[in-house]
Amino acid sequence: MNNKELANLIFPDIDKTIEDYKKIYPKRNLDKKQKVTRFAPSPTGYMHIGGVYQALTNYMFAKNSNGIFYLRNEDTDSAREVENATKLIMETLKEYNITPDEYEYQGEIVGNYGPYVQSERKEIYHTFIKHLIEIGRAYPCFCGKDQLDEMRTRQEERKKRTGYYGAYAKCKKLGIDEQIEKVRNKEPYVIRFRSKGNFENKIPFEDLAKGKLSLSENDIDDVIMKSDNMLPTYHFAHIVDDYLMGTTHVIRGEEWLPSVTKHIEMFEAFGFEPPQYIHTPLLIKKDGDNIRKISKRKDPEASMTYYDEKGYPKLAVIESLMTIINSNYEEWHTKNPDKKYTDFIYSPDKMSSSGALYDLMKLDDISKNIISKMTKEEVYEESYAWACKYSDSLKKLIEKDVDYYKAILNIEREQKNPRKDIAKYSDIESLIWYMYDELFHPENYEWGKITDLDEIRTILNTYMEKYYTEDKEEWFHQVQLLADELGYASNMKDFKKNPEMYKGNVADVATVIRVALTSKCQTPDLYEILKLFGEDRIKERFAKI
Repeated sequence: MNNKELANLIFPDIDKTIEDYKKIYPKRNLDKKQKVTRFAPSPTGYMHIGGVYQALTNYMFAKNSNGIFYLRNEDTDSAREVENATKLIMETLKEYNITPDEYEYQGEIVGNYGPYVQSERKEIYHTFIKHLIEIGRAYPCFCGKDQLDEMRTRQEERKKRTGYYGAYAKCKKLGIDEQIEKVRNKEPYVIRFRSKGNFENKIPFEDLAKGKLSLSENDIDDVIMKSDNMLPTYHFAHIVDDYLMGTTHVIRGEEWLPSVTKHIEMFEAFGFEPPQYIHTPLLIKKDGDNIRKISKRKDPEASMTYYDEKGYPKLAVIESLMTIINSNYEEWHTKNPDKKYTDFIYSPDKMSSSGALYDLMKLDDISKNIISKMTKEEVYEESYAWACKYSDSLKKLIEKDVDYYKAILNIEREQKNPRKDIAKYSDIESLIWYMYDELFHPENYEWGKITDLDEIRTILNTYMEKYYTEDKEEWFHQVQLLADELGYASNMKDFKKNPEMYKGNVADVATVIRVALTSKCQTPDLYEILKLFGEDRIKERFAKI
């Protein structure tokens, strides 16, 4: 008996060959400069920030070359699969404008290299595994869980590397006749890849992000097909898919770097040229004095729903990721403020080698800048859509008087140096509450330097009686006149020269008016607030003092 008989016994219904699949999946008609990348998530939970980071990196690399970016759902781990996870992945990519060129979604296949869901490609994998058995590079392993646990225990006791290799690879030594007999007797088995590597040997490997490395050869006989559902493992399935789908560059997290040599050996076992690899740094965060990996369990910002619930513009999240995808992105963006992030040329060698620090404070700064450049109509539309999903109180404020809400948003907006106080739509209500009479019940007033209530009332009353104006060109001059009358310096230079001659300065007087209206010592433009209130509402606010 020979390997071919064993292969036919295990896969009696597989009549195609790998040559047949090469014809079904011909090489892509692209030039050498065009890259083909993929985002290949497992639908085992919510969409997380690390996934978007990987998807964006793959997207940028492909799009820079006018190449292809595709989505492949790696759902071979059925035990961990979460309902609706595949839908959430696709919807998140679309929301963030990382739309793949090829994908499978809700029964529709876009692209000529599908199915793009691994569980639908079982026959393809079986064909390729059958080929490996025929050429002696794969074999059935009959070791049960107890045997494997015992093997691992012995390895740990002897302080050896754990894994199925060398003398520990018991079933590797079985003859063909014995293997066939066990399969015929329906003994449970998995299929393992037969490695020819020597762990003591070092081989050169060039990662496009991490540079030239020296890695140990693979000698582990990894499981490539599980016994329960006859589906392949990740290690094997992605080899077949990346080859057939024409992937030129595999961009993935650096946690996969130790697996590179086993993957390359599998490519070479078929005679396939491996893709080029880019291993990206892990997303990390500051946690007190420590820096650690962002955790799905500990960190709410790990989930993409966090950014939606907080009301961050999608572009802000993308821009924040771009700053860690390439170290030179911020400099480029500063020099090219009118260009889109998609105009930037991603370079793997500009990725951090010590982890990608993701900072929510930095995200806030980026988001403030983006929202500041939006028109009042854009902020209204985005914030109203957000409020309809997440904030009934803001929704009611907006709907009460849409034009008034837009006018509030437009204070210091649509000008050369717009205000930058809104980081996310969930901030808005806490920033504008004092503009609504029904919400104006301040617990305290931030008076600043002038705290005597009699003096404050004198300033407010004199302002309304003699110096109130709705003329934008005149109003600050009137405040200066008010300051002069009450013994405050109307000119800051005069005050700085002789502060002892004055009770204070015009800024102190303006602060009293501001705080009486809003309770806050820092607000957007005071004149615009006065204009929106109108004389009667101003008097009502002043009367509360």
